[in-house]
Amino acid sequence: MSEETTTTATSAAEGTSSAPKGGGSGNEIRYLTPIAIETKKEKYCRFKKMGIHYIDYKDADFLLRLVNEQGKILPRRLTGTSQKYQKRVAQAVKRARHLALMPYVADMLK
Repeated sequence: MSEETTTTATSAAEGTSSAPKGGGSGNEIRYLTPIAIETKKEKYCRFKKMGIHYIDYKDADFLLRLVNEQGKILPRRLTGTSQKYQKRVAQAVKRARHLALMPYVADMLK
């Protein structure tokens, strides 16, 4: 019993306390706000899901959903589009740009 009281007295005297002041368990980490755990949304190819076989380059409103505000084509890793349809999207966007249905470069397109 005397050993326990001397070890706690010496650690308090040394000034190295790992436990936070104010009580509670020293091993427990408390947060004021809950930790945000990011859950990944499952990617899917919208063209396969909707059964779209042909991507029309004349439909500029549809193609605008596949480009960002600057007019760049969104990559597969963001949209989840399969490789087959991503190539078709790129070709359709390039054709629409060539015919001036879509801009090559834009400031805040959307």
